[in-house]
Amino acid sequence: MTEDEVLAEFRAADALLEGHFILSSGLRSPRYLQCARLLMDPARAERIAMALAARLPQATRDAIDIVVSPAMGGVIIGHEMGRALGKPAVFVERPEGSFELRRGFRIDPGAKVLMVEDVVTTGLSSREAIRAIGEAGGEVIAAASIVDRSGGGVDLGVPYTSLIRIDVPTYEADSLPPELEAIPAIKPGSRAAA
Repeated sequence: MTEDEVLAEFRAADALLEGHFILSSGLRSPRYLQCARLLMDPARAERIAMALAARLPQATRDAIDIVVSPAMGGVIIGHEMGRALGKPAVFVERPEGSFELRRGFRIDPGAKVLMVEDVVTTGLSSREAIRAIGEAGGEVIAAASIVDRSGGGVDLGVPYTSLIRIDVPTYEADSLPPELEAIPAIKPGSRAAA
């Protein structure tokens, strides 16, 4: 799947938004890719996951024992990646502020893990999830996401693959350009109520 084809999927799902958005990192942006809308169509979610799985090196695909994603944003793509790779898929969540396995999930000691996110901007959530996976006994051998918003500069400590890289400017709340200052900010996404 080419970048144009991926963007066409976002547009078809009305998931490429323009405005003033507060990202989960706290940064502000004039564009937001709403992966939840992108993935709400199971056929589209399957296409996206198959394309992302195909981007992983074959040796990585062969080595993966389990797919783990952070809740909430990564749950659907994590599940679909598990299906695309023929591997079980579980998720970590934040019941008390930090990621942990719950719901009776477990990772076998030394299991080779693919950590999957929907969007990576600063990599903070990804690194927190990777740490939680390690604490649960897994070894993260690679990470993947639908969208890389980091400008290609994120370091997750493991090989990282994305389906598309979007270079959209981000701003600190106290350093907004005038056009964003003039628009009310909204916080879409999985931490909107936070």
